[in-house]
Amino acid sequence: MTHDATLTSLDEPSLTRLAQLVAFAIRPGDLLALHGDLGAGKTTFARALIRALTHPAQTEVPSPTFTLVQTYDTPRIKIAHFDLYRLADPGELDELGFDDLVASGAALVEWPQRAADRLTGIRLDISLTEAANGSDARDIALTGYGSWAPRLQRLIAIRDFLARAGHAHNALHYLQGDASVRRYARLTAENGTQTILMDWPRQPDGPPIRDGLPYSRIAHLAEDVSAFAAIASALDAAGFTVPVVRAQDLDQGLLVIDDLGDAVFGTTMGKTASQSALWRTGVDALIALRATTPPASLPLSGGAAVRLPAYDAQALGIETELLLDWYWPAVHGAPCPDHTAAEYKQLWSQAFDRLATLPCGWTLRDYHSPNLLALPDRAAPQNVGIIDFQDAQIGPHAYDLVSLLQDARVDVPAALEAELLAHYCNTVAASDPTFNRASFEWSYAALGAQRNSKILGIFARLAHRDGKPQYLAHIPRIWSYLARDLTNPDLAALAAWYDHAFPPEIRARAISPTRIRARP
Repeated sequence: MTHDATLTSLDEPSLTRLAQLVAFAIRPGDLLALHGDLGAGKTTFARALIRALTHPAQTEVPSPTFTLVQTYDTPRIKIAHFDLYRLADPGELDELGFDDLVASGAALVEWPQRAADRLTGIRLDISLTEAANGSDARDIALTGYGSWAPRLQRLIAIRDFLARAGHAHNALHYLQGDASVRRYARLTAENGTQTILMDWPRQPDGPPIRDGLPYSRIAHLAEDVSAFAAIASALDAAGFTVPVVRAQDLDQGLLVIDDLGDAVFGTTMGKTASQSALWRTGVDALIALRATTPPASLPLSGGAAVRLPAYDAQALGIETELLLDWYWPAVHGAPCPDHTAAEYKQLWSQAFDRLATLPCGWTLRDYHSPNLLALPDRAAPQNVGIIDFQDAQIGPHAYDLVSLLQDARVDVPAALEAELLAHYCNTVAASDPTFNRASFEWSYAALGAQRNSKILGIFARLAHRDGKPQYLAHIPRIWSYLARDLTNPDLAALAAWYDHAFPPEIRARAISPTRIRARP
């Protein structure tokens, strides 16, 4: 499988921006082969790509003409820069550790023809020649092999979109993401203005797991940029700070959105503001959000619209089952017995029936420290930037509050949680005489238990299926939150199930990804 593209008359800044786009698309195991005569611009391209990968940008990128290889450990990937001009024999690549360097990262190779047939597999060929118009510019021929074929096609689509949106001359640098399939890059204009590129092609449905539906459909998860664009517009109109969409191609899954900065709660905490102050602004924004009503239909350009689904028992239930499917086998070494799973589902079904009777409103779903930014120069509630909401639904008010006060990535002390929960309840009760505090506190505990059970399953899945074991470090924190939730007297039956299924020695057991076997 291959894909070809040709770009003509690229000056040096344009060549640099192309290198930044390639850096945006690079993955472990990639080979980038740079073809061209002396002076064609291969080293210029290589330096631009390496600088795009390093953070902060690597100022010195020496040519490996004499050393033959120079390696760089970047935040995303280890990259080896080869210059094979002086290679006497392809066998010398073994002495350079070529195969190991490719296997552990990616390789950027100048004079690839000296390697004979050693450059195989996932490869992007980049050929630079003098522009046909006789200028100092370069014509570029690109050929992608294997998985680079669709990525090259996507790269060209992004380049064309940015040109149409007026961002052709902007520098582009990858932004480190989290567990999402979405990718982001910061676009910096010549005058220093910054925006964000969101790259999110529509995701194919996964395998059906129940009633012919995949997990994403059952859990009502957004599968493309349309929901983000529509919800961003609605939240902006309601007076909240979100990344407003400045350019879009909904069919391609590409957006240019506002850049709200880097002051996320998790990294700002303790530097420019205390955790207590930051989390209180987050709670106050939720109080303001509670006072707004989600529109029945969220319009998109072209006459289309997005409707927010209900965060119903179906969605809540499939999420709690992630605990059975992934976390249970991770710590028990075998699938959850059917009778134990049936009891678990029945207990949660009773809780979901009660949740369905409670008042509902905006439920943003991922309202926690990685997705909230401190904007202290703005008045409340706009002093909180909200950047993740594409999976928003209409659900119980307590869900986002417990997401914040039982943050999966950051310890929230029990005393601070209790203080801010009381602040929320007192403030809402002062303006809403129908507010039932006891009922709300039960829903808070129930949704906390539901969310934390889901997260245990997700973190086990990320470690096993996706090769991201770093999330396992958060599991003790999740169990501490879950234990708090299960102290609610009305969750006593659920608490007994967890105590029997996961006694203290099991909760403390480290997960080995090789032991995880999901339920059939």
